[in-house]
Amino acid sequence: MKPENIVWQDGHVSREERGRLFGQSPTTIWMTGLSGAGKSTLAFALEARLLAMGHACFVLDGDNVRHGLNRDLGFSPEDRCENIRRVAEVARLMNEAGLIVITSFISPYREDRLQANQIIGPAAFLEVHVATSLKTCEQRDIKGLYKRARAGEVRDFTGINSPYEPPQSPALTVDTEGRHISETVEHILEVLQPRINCHASNS
Repeated sequence: MKPENIVWQDGHVSREERGRLFGQSPTTIWMTGLSGAGKSTLAFALEARLLAMGHACFVLDGDNVRHGLNRDLGFSPEDRCENIRRVAEVARLMNEAGLIVITSFISPYREDRLQANQIIGPAAFLEVHVATSLKTCEQRDIKGLYKRARAGEVRDFTGINSPYEPPQSPALTVDTEGRHISETVEHILEVLQPRINCHASNS
């Protein structure tokens, strides 16, 4: 519960003004999908492409965030929910600062992603489903986690002993199977550019 003596303090510079400083409309690209789907690879490639285009942006990656901000959380449904809530709050603050944010989180539950949408704001929230199949993710198994989950060594592992609820109406669905990462990045940019460039045109 929020203490009654805590009051929001408005600053003198708006989110839109900060966005115009960077020549962009602050947006959060929320990538969701199974472990091994290619979310992090795609997120960092998209970040590099946006920076090369002159956009100020930053990736919030699931593993990286759990090294610091969310290191106290496990993988129970309750901890996953809190993990996503915290990340959404950080993304919102970074959007307020005028930045474009790219998140890379399994975020398996629709309800948690809906909460993230509400925290960040629907106008700034772009949900991207990285829809790589479970079969392909298991074949990749870069971290050996699927093998361990199948052997019962990892609990609450999404896709094996914990559910993944795919988005019902994402802004964009991409698949990293049989497609070069640069092609997928360009595909995302086609959808993203009209949204992030709107303030630049009004400067």
